[in-house]
Amino acid sequence: MSTHPTLDLSHTAMSEEDALRLLDGHRIKMGDRTMDPKAQIVGEFVKSIRVPGYYPPLPELRQQLRVMVSLMDEPAPALARIEDIRIPGPAGEIPARVYSASAATTPLPAVVYFHGGGWVQGDLETHHGLCARLAKHAGVLVVAVDYRLAPEHKFPAAVDDSVAAFRWLAANAVNLGIDPARIVLGGDSAGATLSTVLARLLRGEPRPPCLQWLMYPATDMACDSPSYDSVGEGFLLTKADMEWVRGHYLNDMSEIEDPRVSPLRASDLEGLPPALVYTAGFDPLRDEGQEYAEKMREAGVKVVHSEFDSLIHGFVGMRGAIHAAARAMDDMVAGLRHELAQLGR
Repeated sequence: MSTHPTLDLSHTAMSEEDALRLLDGHRIKMGDRTMDPKAQIVGEFVKSIRVPGYYPPLPELRQQLRVMVSLMDEPAPALARIEDIRIPGPAGEIPARVYSASAATTPLPAVVYFHGGGWVQGDLETHHGLCARLAKHAGVLVVAVDYRLAPEHKFPAAVDDSVAAFRWLAANAVNLGIDPARIVLGGDSAGATLSTVLARLLRGEPRPPCLQWLMYPATDMACDSPSYDSVGEGFLLTKADMEWVRGHYLNDMSEIEDPRVSPLRASDLEGLPPALVYTAGFDPLRDEGQEYAEKMREAGVKVVHSEFDSLIHGFVGMRGAIHAAARAMDDMVAGLRHELAQLGR
């Protein structure tokens, strides 16, 4: 008879020591990696409430993400400036939100942030706390972009919106309080993928992005790297999830070959801005993130790749529940500050 403890989200309120005691003898390991105990609690709880093969209607699914973030993330800090704006786009106005901890008029470096959610979920609210903390702790102005979602707007709608948003922000940088020479492309998961795509498409712009800040990007929508086999089931994000997302985002499977869908398949990565790439040890996207970082490096791009080997996909929205996620986020923000300081010299 199994003695595995029954887990729920209330267990994330435990101290790390108590969580370790609760999971004693039941820690998840993969090679030389051991999952963080709080990440294991979150992952196993989500697994326990899922119905295999069933996905709720999209409005419900999108609301679930908002609720999950509200339960596991920290509240947004108060800032001097939080402002909703509208950006002209190829199919109408694109909602966006500006964050700044400074009321000064001196132009700041900026992060144009694209949220995760598999191109079908996520919005300004799901990433509000993350963007506000980024503005406060990185000393940057953040602009979160609410690009169109699939399946209502399939590929390349998200890419087209993202390109239009960056170009408008770069052209209007000074009026928005942005240093036009220091505009970073940033995002998590699908948003990180969009950032990699934009970095390649915008290389020849008058005001190109200066840096890529990428958290566990999806870089090959074939969904067949080895980590899909090793950690593609039971670790929050699954291989089935990615295939479901792919079916909603793409018009047909032939689009997997398009480098705007699968950046790893691009043959021309020379001249990209420097990249900070972060992967998680228990994430199906782990291997393709590592491979994309290496492919950029081979093309002569400055790349700093860091792996948080005890964490799971989506950890940037779990700062309130997983101590290791909070520490990882602090490390990523420190890396961003360091790179921006080098560019400012």
